[in-house]
Amino acid sequence: MTNRIKAAWEGRISGCLLGKPIEILSMREGKDSLENYLKEAKSFPLRDYINHIEHPLIKGLSINCCKGKINRAEQDDDITYTVLALMMLEEHGLKLDTDNIARTWINKLPAGATFTAEREAYIKLLENMNFDYQWGGARKFDIDALSDNEFNDWIGAQIRIDMYGWVLPGSPAIAADLARKDARLSHRGCAVECSAYIAALAALIPVNEKRMDAVEEALKYIDKTSDAYEAVEIGKKNIGKPCNKIIDKYKDLSPVHSLNNLAIVVWAFLSFQDSFDEAVGEAVTAGWDTDCNGATVGGLFGLANGEIPSKWTDPWSGKVNTTISGIGELSLENLIHRTENLLENISLQLKNHKNV
Repeated sequence: MTNRIKAAWEGRISGCLLGKPIEILSMREGKDSLENYLKEAKSFPLRDYINHIEHPLIKGLSINCCKGKINRAEQDDDITYTVLALMMLEEHGLKLDTDNIARTWINKLPAGATFTAEREAYIKLLENMNFDYQWGGARKFDIDALSDNEFNDWIGAQIRIDMYGWVLPGSPAIAADLARKDARLSHRGCAVECSAYIAALAALIPVNEKRMDAVEEALKYIDKTSDAYEAVEIGKKNIGKPCNKIIDKYKDLSPVHSLNNLAIVVWAFLSFQDSFDEAVGEAVTAGWDTDCNGATVGGLFGLANGEIPSKWTDPWSGKVNTTISGIGELSLENLIHRTENLLENISLQLKNHKNV
Protein backbone atom coordinates (compact mmCIF):
# COMPACT_ATOMS: atom_id res chain seq x y z
CA MET A 1 0.00 0.00 0.00
CA THR A 2 3.02 2.34 0.31
CA ASN A 3 2.84 3.61 -3.27
CA ARG A 4 -0.94 3.91 -3.10
CA ILE A 5 -0.87 5.97 0.12
CA LYS A 6 1.84 8.25 -1.26
CA ALA A 7 -0.05 8.74 -4.50
CA ALA A 8 -3.34 9.27 -2.66
CA TRP A 9 -1.84 12.16 -0.69
CA GLU A 10 -0.11 13.56 -3.79
CA GLY A 11 -3.23 13.23 -5.91
CA ARG A 12 -5.54 14.76 -3.33
CA ILE A 13 -3.26 17.72 -2.66
CA SER A 14 -2.48 18.37 -6.34
CA GLY A 15 -6.13 18.10 -7.37
CA CYS A 16 -7.09 20.52 -4.62
CA LEU A 17 -4.44 23.03 -5.71
CA LEU A 18 -5.64 22.75 -9.30
CA GLY A 19 -9.23 23.64 -8.44
CA LYS A 20 -8.56 26.23 -5.74
CA PRO A 21 -7.90 29.33 -7.90
CA ILE A 22 -11.23 29.08 -9.71
CA GLU A 23 -13.43 27.80 -6.88
CA ILE A 24 -15.21 31.09 -6.20
CA LEU A 25 -15.43 31.97 -9.89
CA SER A 26 -17.12 28.63 -10.57
CA MET A 27 -19.56 29.00 -7.68
CA ARG A 28 -20.59 32.57 -8.38
CA GLU A 29 -20.48 32.83 -12.16
CA GLY A 30 -20.89 29.24 -13.35
CA LYS A 31 -19.32 26.85 -15.83
CA ASP A 32 -19.37 29.15 -18.85
CA SER A 33 -17.45 31.89 -17.05
CA LEU A 34 -15.06 29.27 -15.72
CA GLU A 35 -14.32 27.97 -19.22
CA ASN A 36 -13.94 31.48 -20.61
CA TYR A 37 -11.37 32.27 -17.94
CA LEU A 38 -9.43 29.08 -18.65
CA LYS A 39 -9.41 29.83 -22.37
CA GLU A 40 -8.26 33.39 -21.82
CA ALA A 41 -5.52 32.09 -19.52
CA LYS A 42 -4.47 29.54 -22.16
CA SER A 43 -5.26 26.74 -19.70
CA PHE A 44 -7.98 25.03 -21.72
CA PRO A 45 -8.25 22.08 -21.93
CA LEU A 46 -7.06 21.96 -18.33
CA ARG A 47 -4.10 19.59 -18.08
CA ASP A 48 -1.75 21.44 -15.74
CA TYR A 49 -1.91 24.08 -13.03
CA ILE A 50 -3.83 27.15 -14.14
CA ASN A 51 -2.04 30.12 -15.65
CA HIS A 52 -2.90 33.22 -13.67
CA ILE A 53 -4.52 36.25 -15.23
CA GLU A 54 -6.17 39.01 -13.25
CA HIS A 55 -9.76 38.44 -12.14
CA PRO A 56 -11.62 40.00 -9.21
CA LEU A 57 -12.67 36.57 -7.90
CA ILE A 58 -9.14 35.14 -7.98
CA LYS A 59 -7.06 36.63 -5.21
CA GLY A 60 -5.06 35.91 -2.06
CA LEU A 61 -3.96 32.33 -1.56
CA SER A 62 -5.74 31.32 -4.75
CA ILE A 63 -3.10 33.15 -6.80
CA ASN A 64 -0.43 31.16 -4.96
CA CYS A 65 -1.99 28.00 -6.41
CA CYS A 66 -1.50 29.07 -10.03
CA LYS A 67 1.23 27.80 -12.33
CA GLY A 68 4.62 29.34 -11.64
CA LYS A 69 3.45 30.76 -8.31
CA ILE A 70 3.26 27.58 -6.24
CA ASN A 71 5.81 27.14 -3.44
CA ARG A 72 3.79 24.88 -1.15
CA ALA A 73 0.31 23.41 -0.85
CA GLU A 74 -1.60 26.34 0.60
CA GLN A 75 -4.11 25.80 3.38
CA ASP A 76 -7.47 24.49 2.28
CA ASP A 77 -10.25 22.73 4.15
CA ASP A 78 -10.07 19.73 1.80
CA ILE A 79 -6.55 19.02 3.07
CA THR A 80 -7.00 20.27 6.63
CA TYR A 81 -9.84 17.80 7.26
CA THR A 82 -7.83 14.92 5.80
CA VAL A 83 -4.99 15.68 8.20
CA LEU A 84 -7.50 16.08 11.04
CA ALA A 85 -8.97 12.63 10.29
CA LEU A 86 -5.45 11.21 10.41
CA MET A 87 -4.90 12.80 13.83
CA MET A 88 -8.22 11.58 15.19
CA LEU A 89 -7.60 8.01 14.07
CA GLU A 90 -4.09 8.13 15.55
CA GLU A 91 -5.62 9.06 18.89
CA HIS A 92 -8.82 7.02 18.96
CA GLY A 93 -8.39 4.27 16.37
CA LEU A 94 -11.53 2.40 15.42
CA LYS A 95 -13.22 3.61 18.60
CA LEU A 96 -13.51 7.08 17.07
CA ASP A 97 -17.04 8.43 17.53
CA THR A 98 -18.94 11.64 16.85
CA ASP A 99 -18.19 13.04 20.31
CA ASN A 100 -14.46 12.56 19.74
CA ILE A 101 -14.80 14.41 16.44
CA ALA A 102 -16.74 17.27 18.05
CA ARG A 103 -14.09 17.67 20.77
CA THR A 104 -11.32 17.62 18.15
CA TRP A 105 -13.01 20.45 16.27
CA ILE A 106 -13.22 22.58 19.40
CA ASN A 107 -9.65 21.87 20.46
CA LYS A 108 -7.87 21.76 17.09
CA LEU A 109 -9.96 23.45 14.40
CA PRO A 110 -10.28 27.26 14.44
CA ALA A 111 -13.85 28.46 13.89
CA GLY A 112 -12.61 30.67 11.06
CA ALA A 113 -11.48 27.57 9.18
CA THR A 114 -15.04 26.21 9.06
CA PHE A 115 -17.73 27.08 6.53
CA THR A 116 -21.46 26.59 5.92
CA ALA A 117 -22.68 23.41 7.68
CA GLU A 118 -19.46 23.03 9.67
CA ARG A 119 -19.64 26.65 10.88
CA GLU A 120 -23.28 26.24 11.92
CA ALA A 121 -22.54 23.00 13.78
CA TYR A 122 -19.52 24.60 15.44
CA ILE A 123 -21.59 27.54 16.70
CA LYS A 124 -24.28 25.25 18.10
CA LEU A 125 -21.63 23.09 19.73
CA LEU A 126 -20.18 26.12 21.53
CA GLU A 127 -23.64 27.21 22.60
CA ASN A 128 -24.60 23.82 24.05
CA MET A 129 -21.45 22.24 25.47
CA ASN A 130 -19.80 22.88 28.82
CA PHE A 131 -16.09 22.90 29.66
CA ASP A 132 -16.19 19.34 30.98
CA TYR A 133 -17.40 18.05 27.61
CA GLN A 134 -14.51 19.71 25.81
CA TRP A 135 -12.03 17.59 27.76
CA GLY A 136 -13.91 14.30 27.69
CA GLY A 137 -16.76 14.88 30.12
CA ALA A 138 -20.30 13.63 29.63
CA ARG A 139 -22.39 15.19 26.88
CA LYS A 140 -25.50 16.94 28.14
CA PHE A 141 -27.02 17.94 24.82
CA ASP A 142 -28.45 16.25 21.73
CA ILE A 143 -25.56 15.91 19.30
CA ASP A 144 -27.95 15.37 16.39
CA ALA A 145 -29.26 18.89 16.90
CA LEU A 146 -25.93 20.27 15.67
CA SER A 147 -26.70 19.18 12.12
CA ASP A 148 -30.00 21.07 12.03
CA ASN A 149 -28.89 23.73 9.56
CA GLU A 150 -29.72 24.93 6.07
CA PHE A 151 -26.47 23.57 4.62
CA ASN A 152 -26.71 20.00 5.88
CA ASP A 153 -27.02 18.45 2.42
CA TRP A 154 -24.01 20.29 1.02
CA ILE A 155 -20.56 18.89 0.25
CA GLY A 156 -18.73 19.68 3.51
CA ALA A 157 -18.86 16.21 5.04
CA GLN A 158 -17.92 14.58 1.75
CA ILE A 159 -14.49 16.26 1.80
CA ARG A 160 -13.64 15.12 5.34
CA ILE A 161 -13.69 11.37 5.07
CA ASP A 162 -11.15 10.04 2.54
CA MET A 163 -8.72 8.94 5.25
CA TYR A 164 -11.22 6.42 6.65
CA GLY A 165 -11.06 4.50 3.38
CA TRP A 166 -7.33 4.94 2.86
CA VAL A 167 -6.43 3.09 6.06
CA LEU A 168 -9.09 0.39 5.77
CA PRO A 169 -8.39 -1.37 2.45
CA GLY A 170 -10.83 -4.24 2.08
CA SER A 171 -13.02 -3.06 4.97
CA PRO A 172 -15.57 -0.77 3.32
CA ALA A 173 -18.28 -1.28 5.93
CA ILE A 174 -16.04 0.00 8.71
CA ALA A 175 -14.81 2.89 6.55
CA ALA A 176 -18.39 3.88 5.72
CA ASP A 177 -19.38 3.66 9.39
CA LEU A 178 -16.55 5.99 10.43
CA ALA A 179 -17.53 8.38 7.66
CA ARG A 180 -21.11 8.48 8.93
CA LYS A 181 -19.93 9.19 12.47
CA ASP A 182 -17.95 12.13 11.13
CA ALA A 183 -20.57 13.40 8.70
CA ARG A 184 -23.50 13.37 11.14
CA LEU A 185 -21.85 16.06 13.26
CA SER A 186 -22.84 18.66 10.67
CA HIS A 187 -24.83 16.95 7.92
CA ARG A 188 -27.89 14.77 7.32
CA GLY A 189 -29.54 12.58 4.71
CA CYS A 190 -27.94 12.39 1.29
CA ALA A 191 -24.80 14.24 2.41
CA VAL A 192 -24.09 11.55 5.00
CA GLU A 193 -24.63 8.83 2.40
CA CYS A 194 -22.36 10.59 -0.10
CA SER A 195 -19.66 10.66 2.56
CA ALA A 196 -20.11 6.99 3.40
CA TYR A 197 -19.92 6.17 -0.30
CA ILE A 198 -16.59 7.91 -0.89
CA ALA A 199 -15.06 6.25 2.19
CA ALA A 200 -16.29 2.81 1.11
CA LEU A 201 -15.00 3.39 -2.42
CA ALA A 202 -11.57 4.37 -1.13
CA ALA A 203 -11.47 1.18 0.94
CA LEU A 204 -12.43 -0.95 -2.07
CA ILE A 205 -10.12 0.49 -4.74
CA PRO A 206 -6.95 -1.29 -3.53
CA VAL A 207 -8.67 -4.69 -3.46
CA ASN A 208 -10.33 -4.49 -6.88
CA GLU A 209 -8.47 -4.69 -10.17
CA LYS A 210 -11.16 -2.78 -12.04
CA ARG A 211 -12.38 0.63 -10.96
CA MET A 212 -15.93 -0.13 -12.00
CA ASP A 213 -16.02 -3.13 -9.69
CA ALA A 214 -15.05 -0.92 -6.75
CA VAL A 215 -17.56 1.77 -7.75
CA GLU A 216 -20.40 -0.75 -7.96
CA GLU A 217 -19.46 -2.65 -4.81
CA ALA A 218 -19.31 0.59 -2.80
CA LEU A 219 -23.01 1.09 -3.52
CA LYS A 220 -23.73 -1.86 -1.19
CA TYR A 221 -22.71 0.31 1.75
CA ILE A 222 -25.18 3.15 1.28
CA ASP A 223 -28.95 3.42 1.37
CA LYS A 224 -30.37 2.27 -1.97
CA THR A 225 -33.25 4.74 -1.61
CA SER A 226 -30.89 7.68 -1.09
CA ASP A 227 -30.35 10.34 -3.74
CA ALA A 228 -26.65 9.60 -3.27
CA TYR A 229 -27.21 6.17 -4.84
CA GLU A 230 -28.82 7.83 -7.85
CA ALA A 231 -25.95 10.32 -8.15
CA VAL A 232 -23.45 7.47 -8.43
CA GLU A 233 -25.58 5.79 -11.09
CA ILE A 234 -25.78 9.04 -13.07
CA GLY A 235 -22.01 9.37 -12.93
CA LYS A 236 -21.66 5.81 -14.19
CA LYS A 237 -24.14 6.29 -17.04
CA ASN A 238 -22.11 9.13 -18.48
CA ILE A 239 -18.70 7.45 -18.58
CA GLY A 240 -16.69 8.58 -21.59
CA LYS A 241 -19.26 11.23 -22.50
CA PRO A 242 -19.27 14.98 -21.91
CA CYS A 243 -20.66 15.84 -18.48
CA ASN A 244 -23.50 17.92 -19.97
CA LYS A 245 -26.26 15.56 -18.84
CA ILE A 246 -24.93 15.63 -15.28
CA ILE A 247 -24.84 19.42 -15.38
CA ASP A 248 -28.40 19.53 -16.69
CA LYS A 249 -29.67 17.00 -14.11
CA TYR A 250 -28.42 19.05 -11.19
CA LYS A 251 -28.63 22.57 -12.62
CA ASP A 252 -30.98 23.76 -9.87
CA LEU A 253 -28.83 22.60 -6.95
CA SER A 254 -26.28 24.69 -5.08
CA PRO A 255 -22.84 24.41 -6.70
CA VAL A 256 -21.63 23.06 -3.36
CA HIS A 257 -24.35 20.43 -2.91
CA SER A 258 -23.25 16.88 -2.17
CA LEU A 259 -25.15 15.15 -4.99
CA ASN A 260 -24.04 17.04 -8.09
CA ASN A 261 -20.42 16.94 -7.01
CA LEU A 262 -20.54 13.22 -6.20
CA ALA A 263 -21.85 12.52 -9.71
CA ILE A 264 -18.94 14.48 -11.19
CA VAL A 265 -16.42 12.62 -9.03
CA VAL A 266 -17.71 9.22 -10.17
CA TRP A 267 -17.86 10.36 -13.79
CA ALA A 268 -14.30 11.71 -13.84
CA PHE A 269 -12.83 8.80 -11.88
CA LEU A 270 -14.28 6.26 -14.32
CA SER A 271 -13.91 8.24 -17.55
CA PHE A 272 -10.21 9.09 -17.38
CA GLN A 273 -8.51 6.05 -15.92
CA ASP A 274 -5.13 6.32 -17.62
CA SER A 275 -4.44 10.03 -17.24
CA PHE A 276 -4.22 11.99 -14.01
CA ASP A 277 -4.06 15.17 -16.10
CA GLU A 278 -7.40 14.42 -17.70
CA ALA A 279 -9.08 13.04 -14.57
CA VAL A 280 -8.48 16.08 -12.37
CA GLY A 281 -8.54 18.50 -15.30
CA GLU A 282 -12.00 17.46 -16.42
CA ALA A 283 -13.33 17.14 -12.86
CA VAL A 284 -12.33 20.76 -12.23
CA THR A 285 -13.48 22.04 -15.62
CA ALA A 286 -16.93 20.54 -14.97
CA GLY A 287 -17.41 23.34 -12.45
CA TRP A 288 -19.37 23.48 -9.21
CA ASP A 289 -16.99 22.80 -6.27
CA THR A 290 -13.75 22.70 -8.20
CA ASP A 291 -11.16 22.25 -5.46
CA CYS A 292 -13.23 19.61 -3.64
CA ASN A 293 -13.79 17.55 -6.77
CA GLY A 294 -10.18 17.93 -7.88
CA ALA A 295 -9.05 16.73 -4.47
CA THR A 296 -11.42 13.76 -4.26
CA VAL A 297 -10.79 12.57 -7.81
CA GLY A 298 -7.06 13.10 -7.36
CA GLY A 299 -6.94 11.05 -4.18
CA LEU A 300 -9.00 8.22 -5.63
CA PHE A 301 -6.86 8.21 -8.79
CA GLY A 302 -3.71 7.97 -6.67
CA LEU A 303 -5.13 5.04 -4.72
CA ALA A 304 -6.01 3.27 -7.95
CA ASN A 305 -2.86 3.95 -9.97
CA GLY A 306 -0.20 4.29 -7.29
CA GLU A 307 1.62 7.10 -9.07
CA ILE A 308 1.12 10.81 -9.77
CA PRO A 309 3.17 12.60 -12.46
CA SER A 310 5.97 14.70 -10.98
CA LYS A 311 4.87 17.85 -12.81
CA TRP A 312 2.02 18.01 -10.29
CA THR A 313 4.06 17.39 -7.15
CA ASP A 314 7.35 19.15 -7.86
CA PRO A 315 5.94 22.69 -7.58
CA TRP A 316 4.78 22.33 -3.95
CA SER A 317 7.99 20.59 -2.85
CA GLY A 318 6.38 18.30 -0.29
CA LYS A 319 5.22 21.21 1.87
CA VAL A 320 1.61 21.07 3.08
CA ASN A 321 0.03 23.92 5.03
CA THR A 322 -3.04 23.44 7.24
CA THR A 323 -5.25 25.56 9.48
CA ILE A 324 -5.09 23.10 12.40
CA SER A 325 -4.17 24.83 15.66
CA GLY A 326 -0.54 24.33 16.61
CA ILE A 327 0.24 22.37 13.43
CA GLY A 328 0.66 24.77 10.52
CA GLU A 329 2.91 23.36 7.82
CA LEU A 330 3.66 19.64 7.54
CA SER A 331 5.79 17.65 5.15
CA LEU A 332 4.38 15.17 2.69
CA GLU A 333 6.92 12.64 3.96
CA ASN A 334 5.55 13.04 7.49
CA LEU A 335 1.97 12.54 6.33
CA ILE A 336 2.83 9.45 4.31
CA HIS A 337 4.82 7.90 7.17
CA ARG A 338 2.07 8.54 9.69
CA THR A 339 -0.63 7.20 7.38
CA GLU A 340 1.34 4.01 6.76
CA ASN A 341 1.83 3.53 10.50
CA LEU A 342 -1.85 4.15 11.09
CA LEU A 343 -2.78 1.60 8.44
CA GLU A 344 -0.65 -1.00 10.24
CA ASN A 345 -2.16 -0.11 13.61
CA ILE A 346 -5.71 -0.27 12.27
CA SER A 347 -4.94 -3.65 10.71
CA LEU A 348 -3.78 -4.92 14.11
CA GLN A 349 -6.92 -3.57 15.76
CA LEU A 350 -9.04 -5.44 13.23
CA LYS A 351 -7.11 -8.69 13.82
CA ASN A 352 -7.38 -8.36 17.59
CA HIS A 353 -11.09 -7.68 17.31
CA LYS A 354 -11.61 -10.81 15.22
CA ASN A 355 -9.69 -12.89 17.74
CA VAL A 356 -11.81 -11.73 20.66
